[in-house]
Amino acid sequence: MQLPEQPVAGQPDPTDRAEVRKLAHAVETVLLEEMATYHRDDTELPAVGDTPPVPQPGQPPMSQWAIDVSGVLKAVSVASLPIGGALWIVGQVEPLTLGIILGSPAVAALAVARLVAKVKDANQAAQPVVQNYYGNVHHDTRTVTSTTRGVIANTRNHN
Repeated sequence: MQLPEQPVAGQPDPTDRAEVRKLAHAVETVLLEEMATYHRDDTELPAVGDTPPVPQPGQPPMSQWAIDVSGVLKAVSVASLPIGGALWIVGQVEPLTLGIILGSPAVAALAVARLVAKVKDANQAAQPVVQNYYGNVHHDTRTVTSTTRGVIANTRNHN
């Protein structure tokens, strides 16, 4: 016949050990579950996938030569519009109307020139800038240290 284990003084009760083991097992289970929620996938991403390409904003991809040529074509097409418009106007309009249309930029240029001349005259007639000189000036570089103490403040400055 075996005697039941008697607790030894200073040693934990066997039922306490079982509870501690249960608690340790529960803590390990929780920690493992938390670690299971973290996963890092280091595999390389595929260069080409199933997603169709999305048009990007801006100029489409072209060679430098194609970009230069398209710029020249745009400039030539814009420059040809006024020439074509002027030739059409000459063929369609009376000489007096043509003189008014072609003379109006010259009149506008003369008006702008007069405005610029008036602004220059106004700037020259402005009051001159006044500058005051005060002679010798002494700059004090001393440092003042102050101490304030007490409930009713008493400040003493020390040079």
